[in-house]
Amino acid sequence: MQKKTLWTVSILLGAVAFIAALYYNTMSYSAYRVEVCMEFNGQTNCRTALGATEEIALRAAVDNACATISSGMTDSMACSSKQPQSIKWLKGK
Repeated sequence: MQKKTLWTVSILLGAVAFIAALYYNTMSYSAYRVEVCMEFNGQTNCRTALGATEEIALRAAVDNACATISSGMTDSMACSSKQPQSIKWLKGK
């Protein structure tokens, strides 16, 4: 009976440690939050993204905004290379 209890406690501690590590890593990668609006071929789309750096957050928001207003790789690349219509840095995560 004692072996079974030790196993259960070990599994529970491992699960708690895993969840804590996952939470810590997720929060450390979302230090910056930005909303970007992109215009391409007469369509406009705005998206919010998180990132560990300003550059990563901005790139993610631009790519996400372009994803729904462009079709195909060529259009997507053309949209992503344009200057955003607006960039709004948001507080909090």
